Amino acid sequence: MKAAAFEYHRPGTAAEALDLAASLENAKFLAGGQSLVAMLNMRYAIVDHLIDLNRVADLAGISLVGNALRIGAMTRQKTLKSDTSVARRAPIFAAALDHVGHLQTRNRGTIGGSLGHMDPSAELLALAVLHDAVVEVKSRSAAREIAIADYPIAYMTPSIEPQEMITSVTFRLPAEHHGWGFHEFAQRHGDFAVVGVAALMELSDGKIARAAISLFGVGMAPVRLASAEVMLAGEAPRPELFEAAAASLDGVDFSTDAMASGAYRQRLARVLTRRALTDAARRGGQTEI
Repeated sequence: MKAAAFEYHRPGTAAEALDLAASLENAKFLAGGQSLVAMLNMRYAIVDHLIDLNRVADLAGISLVGNALRIGAMTRQKTLKSDTSVARRAPIFAAALDHVGHLQTRNRGTIGGSLGHMDPSAELLALAVLHDAVVEVKSRSAAREIAIADYPIAYMTPSIEPQEMITSVTFRLPAEHHGWGFHEFAQRHGDFAVVGVAALMELSDGKIARAAISLFGVGMAPVRLASAEVMLAGEAPRPELFEAAAASLDGVDFSTDAMASGAYRQRLARVLTRRALTDAARRGGQTEI
């Protein structure tokens, strides 16, 4: 099947792209195209105008200031994965990006495209939830920031207006010396995650000063395991604590689909959460666990 007919536009600046979005009916932005092009070809998405952002250089770039990591929306996943400052300060990004499609996917895919598509199994969306990210969007007339907790409004539907464009995403990073864990189960490497877990852990005097856990692939959007995070805070890392935290999944809506039942996802989430927390404790400096 081929895409339905549309008018193709290729702006050179962000301002030009926003002018087009404000003046055209039924227009959509094209970033990396790794999801949208397939949806157009299968006619899951039908547009009258396609605005290609690949020449808009001012939407790309990575800046790291203190505990804030700001990534331009058109930054390629490959660039993010290979950036040495990100690898030093936030190594979980490279680990998560290893699971995003394949090399060709990461060469073209962008962080803005991933968050705009908002697949509930997307690794970058899970990291945004894990790091309390802020998504920055613009229209021709205004700019605003959306906290990641307020970003999803329905399945694959972010709280972005039709004339708005993602310009960057800012991640709040943990302390420089922290531990992390990332585990994902998919039917084949590069496939959509059946369940995935990302965890961060800060240790102080042999106890957990702060923990963050993001669970993805289980429902409408990734979720933070807030009750487990509270359970971990102030405690010494140990296997039985991680087992209890992994079992603390009350309120999580585990979806059932063609890949797995909700019950299977729940069991898998417990196993992967325990593994991610164990890895985070070890990388954070707790060697005896």
